[in-house]
Amino acid sequence: MEGRSPWYLAYRRLRRNRVALAFGGLFVAIVVFCLAAPLWANEVAETTPNATHTTERVEVDGEAREVVNREGKPLGPLWFGAGGKFFLGADGRLGRDEMVRLMYGGRISLFVGIVSTLIATLLATVLGLIAGYYRGWADTVISRVMDVIWAFPVTLLAIALGLSLALGGLDLGPLQLSGNSLWVPILIIAFVYTPYMARPIRGEVLSLREKEFVEAAVSQGAGPLRVMFGELLPNMVSTLIVFFTLGVGQNMLLESTLSFLGVGVQPPNTSWGSMIGDGFELISTAPLLTVIPGTMILLTVLAINVFGDGLRDALDPKSKVRLEAHAGIAEPEGTAV
Repeated sequence: MEGRSPWYLAYRRLRRNRVALAFGGLFVAIVVFCLAAPLWANEVAETTPNATHTTERVEVDGEAREVVNREGKPLGPLWFGAGGKFFLGADGRLGRDEMVRLMYGGRISLFVGIVSTLIATLLATVLGLIAGYYRGWADTVISRVMDVIWAFPVTLLAIALGLSLALGGLDLGPLQLSGNSLWVPILIIAFVYTPYMARPIRGEVLSLREKEFVEAAVSQGAGPLRVMFGELLPNMVSTLIVFFTLGVGQNMLLESTLSFLGVGVQPPNTSWGSMIGDGFELISTAPLLTVIPGTMILLTVLAINVFGDGLRDALDPKSKVRLEAHAGIAEPEGTAV
């Protein structure tokens, strides 16, 4: 029989999980939708996400309508009644095109979620490798620092950091960021979520370092860096992929929370969370200003999480069995019924 690599077997298991693939396709569709923002803004809406149209009128089926009326109520969705302009209506009293802001806001939300997860995964991997391989004082120092961060509720810690950095910016030697920089919420989210990845990675390193292939590498003269990055890290790739996939949705939710409270993405940048905050004051007269970006957050996070669960089951088929056994749903492997 022809041998198959573990990656091919994982791909075959994932291919059979149609629910995970469907939600993965939904996530890809959302990404394509957001990447098409400049095309829609330039060719259809003929505006920018921050352009105001408060005093302007738009022609709808031969009738001129105010973008924002005298009572301050914005224009509702026009769909294709105005040739694609104000497809989802206008936002608030500034009269900005809601469809354009939705697409550009999605680009920023996805960028913050993906980049912050990438930074957190890299930091957690390095710290977990050092703590798990060297143990001793290195493990003690790293673990205690992680415990201090872990002791604070994630949202409250992120809000406190976001508020302070939004007012004064970040000045750490060569790293200087203004309060409205997009990198401020990225670094905050990566910082608060690093311990939640570093601890399980450290535990896996502690387990792997006792395996025979590590002892064989050491006996052949491999140094610590060679063992950590040449032997241990390749055996954790599947775990890191799952952590990264699930972390993107988690970080997008935190970014939306921070932006809704005004301590995340700062103007002139726009994210889905800040759009919900901007439209909240008009929720009784124009509920779509909060419902539409909230729905986009829901669909994106749901798609990532379902696909991430399917990816975890494909890369580690026994993980679900171990999880159910731990929760008391199923008997552990090898236990008589």
